Amino acid sequence: MKKLLFFCALFLFINASGPRKITWVAIGDSITYLNDHQNETGHRVTKGYLTLISEKFPQVNYINQGHNGWTAVNIANKIESLGLVEADVYTVFLGTNDWWQGKTLGNMQDYEQSKGTGTVYGAFRVITDKLKQLNKKAKIILITPMQRGDFVYINSHKNNAFGSYKPKKDQTLEQFANAVVEIGRKEKLPVVDLYHDSGINLDNMVVFKRLKDPQTGNYREYKYPDYIDVPFNPEADEYPYPEASIAMTYDGLHPSDKGYEVIAEMILKKWKGLK
Repeated sequence: MKKLLFFCALFLFINASGPRKITWVAIGDSITYLNDHQNETGHRVTKGYLTLISEKFPQVNYINQGHNGWTAVNIANKIESLGLVEADVYTVFLGTNDWWQGKTLGNMQDYEQSKGTGTVYGAFRVITDKLKQLNKKAKIILITPMQRGDFVYINSHKNNAFGSYKPKKDQTLEQFANAVVEIGRKEKLPVVDLYHDSGINLDNMVVFKRLKDPQTGNYREYKYPDYIDVPFNPEADEYPYPEASIAMTYDGLHPSDKGYEVIAEMILKKWKGLK
């Protein structure tokens, strides 16, 4: 009888304690950062991918290490001062700003030979080495950059950039995505390939971009690729992405709620053992 009571009490204790708590450190750029700064999206974003996952799995406690505008090179250079902590899971979602800022991509030898932060490949080696040092048993999930349309920052129209439909400094964004895939293959790490597999692409970044017709001076709603090379004057023109234009992104670059849902689901598919 005493043994029966003991096992009943043990069963109740285990069930009451719930699933094991999981600490998740999400390293990234503004796409990660904005999860906890919806005010900087004009309140167009309700929930980012960190919130979506942690709400679905309450045992997951996330730490947002997203840094607005940062590159993989920035992260690697500051790796010892970021306050990274030991965690069960790390996600690394970087690359789009490296491409836009013209960082040198490098090659797999830069990664394999730990050549440092002069290239993006080398920077990723610094990052992965640090995460393994923090917890050699941690799960590390790499996330490629998404494709991107023409970006115009909702809070400062002068902050704008063309999309991934053409190279920047003779490098394509796809090359940066492929680098993440190659590193994942080398390290046998799961890769969430948003660039190729998410379905988020230039056709559905936004429904349209609202610009002045150069011929008439009247505003028109241009779909991709028709908006390419149509001029935008940040000092005089209206914001080109009204709410009706929101699709997978709300500004041509940063995910909308719908875009974040896609990202969250793709991460969960690679996060083995969580479900």
